[in-house]
Amino acid sequence: QLQESGGGSVQIGGSLRLSCVVSTRSYSDRCIGWFRQAPGKEREAVAAIRTDGSTSYAESVKGRFTISQGNTKNTLYLQMNSLEPEDTAMYYCALGGCLTVNEALGVLPEYNRRGQGTQVTVSS
Repeated sequence: QLQESGGGSVQIGGSLRLSCVVSTRSYSDRCIGWFRQAPGKEREAVAAIRTDGSTSYAESVKGRFTISQGNTKNTLYLQMNSLEPEDTAMYYCALGGCLTVNEALGVLPEYNRRGQGTQVTVSS
C-alpha cells in the first residue's frame, strides 16, 4: 500500500529526492512521514507531515531535509540535501493517525502501515 522510490548512492554533499506513493489513505490517517534504519542501529524518525501541512523534523536533518506531500495527499516526498555519511540507511515511509505532527514524529517507526523501504547510501 505504500511504495517508496528515489533512493540511491550519492557523494557527500549530494542530494536525493525520495517519493512514496500511498494506494489508500483514510480520513483518520492524518500523519505520514519518513523513518530510517541503518545496519545495527535503532529505527530513527526523520520527518513527518500532517494533512494540515504542519511538519516536524529530527534535529539531525533540520535545515537539510524537506518533507512535502502532493495535492492529493497520496504522494509523499523527502528532499534531502547536503547528505552526510550518517544519512546512510534504509528509508521507509509510514502512515497513521496523530493528534499533532510532533506526536507523529515520535511514533512514526511504530506505525503499522509502512513501505518496503528504499536504500540511501552516502559516501566520499
